[in-house]
Amino acid sequence: MEEKKVRINKYIAEAGICSRREADKWIDKGQVTINGKVASMGDRVCSKDKVTVCGKPVGSKNEKVVLAFYKPIGITCTEKDKFAEKNIVEYVNYPIRVTYAGRLDKDSEGLILLTNDGELIQKLMKGAAKHEKEYVVKVKKELADSFLENMAKGVYLKELDQTTRPCEVEKIGKYTFRIILSQGLNRQIRRMCKELGNEVASLKRVRIMNIELGNLPYGKWRQVSGSELETLYESVGMKLS
Repeated sequence: MEEKKVRINKYIAEAGICSRREADKWIDKGQVTINGKVASMGDRVCSKDKVTVCGKPVGSKNEKVVLAFYKPIGITCTEKDKFAEKNIVEYVNYPIRVTYAGRLDKDSEGLILLTNDGELIQKLMKGAAKHEKEYVVKVKKELADSFLENMAKGVYLKELDQTTRPCEVEKIGKYTFRIILSQGLNRQIRRMCKELGNEVASLKRVRIMNIELGNLPYGKWRQVSGSELETLYESVGMKLS
């Protein structure tokens, strides 16, 4: 018995990519193809057809997507906020529904992961797991040895009534240091510097666990795949199915 074909917007929606209305917008923009040809409204497809949205294959509903994104300064980590000038989901504008795993404040830049895998997000954000995140930080006052030593030992944050975990800190310039955290308190590095009498001038996240920012261009994203993706899943005790 021949498989029944469905309208292209319904097919995309049932794959978990977006709503039918959103699918219509992608079709209207010429961003949807069927077997290599630009799709038209009302086209019908079945599972044997090769469908892409913005160049990305439309797979099954369970296909896992993880993006490494170089968040620019000024982009807010939120999905919907009428007061945010630019939010991260709108900025990335990925055809599959993804959300961010962990935050970077508006004034910071660097690596952030986005995914459609809710379980992975929960695992990545579990503080007790002590997942490493690495940052390069520039401060306004010249770095003193005592500052670096106290950052590494842990800093009591009055505003949060909490002492930060011990961490790795390395001086890499007169005003610049590298720090590896295993927790993610709200604006943690900025608060730590403030408590020790200094102020952050710039902050960039360069690594989350095994995923590195590397040479990813400012404001761009890449899809995490292959052994890199497998290692990420294994690191949080999950299997990539």
